[in-house]
Amino acid sequence: MAIEVFAPAKINLTLHVTGQRDDGYHLLDSLVVFADFGDFLTVAPSDEMEMTVSGPFAKGVPTDHRNLCWKAAELFGETVSIHLTKNLPHAAGIGGGSSDAAAVLNAMTLLFDRPCAGDSVSLGADVPVCQVGKAVRMQGVGEVLTPLDCEPLFAVLVNPRVEVPTPVVFKGLACKTNPKMSAPPKTGTTGWLTEQRNDLEGPAIAAAPVIHEVLQALSQLEGVRLVRMSGSGATCFGVFDNRSHAEAMAHQLAKAHPDWWVRDVTLS
Repeated sequence: MAIEVFAPAKINLTLHVTGQRDDGYHLLDSLVVFADFGDFLTVAPSDEMEMTVSGPFAKGVPTDHRNLCWKAAELFGETVSIHLTKNLPHAAGIGGGSSDAAAVLNAMTLLFDRPCAGDSVSLGADVPVCQVGKAVRMQGVGEVLTPLDCEPLFAVLVNPRVEVPTPVVFKGLACKTNPKMSAPPKTGTTGWLTEQRNDLEGPAIAAAPVIHEVLQALSQLEGVRLVRMSGSGATCFGVFDNRSHAEAMAHQLAKAHPDWWVRDVTLS
C-alpha cells in the first residue's frame, strides 16, 4: 500500500521574533497559511529505508539520512520508501523541507494507523505547523499552534532563485525582543496584515540584496495590496483582490524576470 500526500508551500504572512531562549531557539509569533501549490510525496512500507527525488528542483536534494523526510521517518520509527516530486525551490522561506517532512509523518500515521510518538518540533520549528496545513497562529519555538479561520488570499509568490540559509538571517537580526502580533481578524485580513511585519526581512536583504529588488518589483504591480517576504527569505509575495488578477500579474512579472521563480496561488 502506498499513499500520495501533498506538501504545500508554507507562507508566513507575518513573522515577529519576540525573544530568544537560553538554548538559542528563537521565540516567534507568526500567521502561517498554505498555498495550493507545493511538492508531492509517495510513501509506502518497505523492508529498508530508501528515497528517490524527481521534479524541477530535484537537483542537489539528498536521498539519504541528511534529508528531513528521512529523519521524519526515523522519528516515526518505521522503514518506508519515499518518492519526492520537488516543485518548490530550496532554502526559500516557504517551508519546503519542513512541509515535506510533515507530509511524511502524516502519511505514516495513515499507513501504520498510529500517531508519531516523537516530537515533530525536534525536526524543525516549521514541521508541526506544516502538519496542520491550514491557517494557524504559530508561537513559541513553533510548538504553540492556534488554528484560525481566515479568508482566502490571492497572491503571487516570487523567488529569485537565491538560497538564503536561515541561521545566517537570524544571526543578522539586531533586535530579538520585538512586539507580538495583534489578534488576527477572521475578515479584513489584508488591512490587518499591513500593520504587521516580518522581522527577518532586513537581515535577509543584507544577506541577499536581490530580495529588495523582488519586493520593489512586486510593489510596482498594478493593484497589489500587500508586499512582504515570507519566512527567512528569499521568497516574497504580493496579495491581490482575486485570482485572475494575481495570475495576470504573475505572467507579467515572469515575462519581465524570466530568471525568477514566479507562481500565482491561493493562500488559506
